[in-house]
Amino acid sequence: LYVIGTIEMALQSKITVYVALAGVLAMMGGIIYYASLGNVELEQVEIELQSVELINNDTINDKIKLNVTFLVKNPSDTTFTVSVIDYNLYNNGVLLGPGKYSTEDVSMPGRASFFPDNEIPLSNIFVLNKANIESEIFNSIINGPNHFSAEGKIITQNTWTTIEKEFKSRF
Repeated sequence: LYVIGTIEMALQSKITVYVALAGVLAMMGGIIYYASLGNVELEQVEIELQSVELINNDTINDKIKLNVTFLVKNPSDTTFTVSVIDYNLYNNGVLLGPGKYSTEDVSMPGRASFFPDNEIPLSNIFVLNKANIESEIFNSIINGPNHFSAEGKIITQNTWTTIEKEFKSRF
């Protein structure tokens, strides 16, 4: 009789462990599902190239610095932050090179918050070295006319979710 009771108790303990594991897995699945509910709203982010301004023409080192500004809009009902805008900058259809706006090293509370129906310009410095492109293209940026465009991806985040969205924009 004692052996039968021990077997039943061991079986009951295994069932309890399996039920507990199933409960933990269900809870993890629920968290993932809840986190994915904000994906649709984060994907509504809008980004456009707002301006590209020449801020420095270093003739000694043959470099120019451009202030590249993107206007980021939040048409959704969710507040989010922007951690990265990774882009290629073009002038008159010619690739000038890659650029990156990044706040990855800043914690989320320290970043600009995009509240619902809000828009914020985000700027960064784009350095162009004359050795990396043709002389004519380099000089056309200084003298004009210029038709800048950008394409790349923007990474938005809220508390639960991170979304990458590709974009193309002209100025």
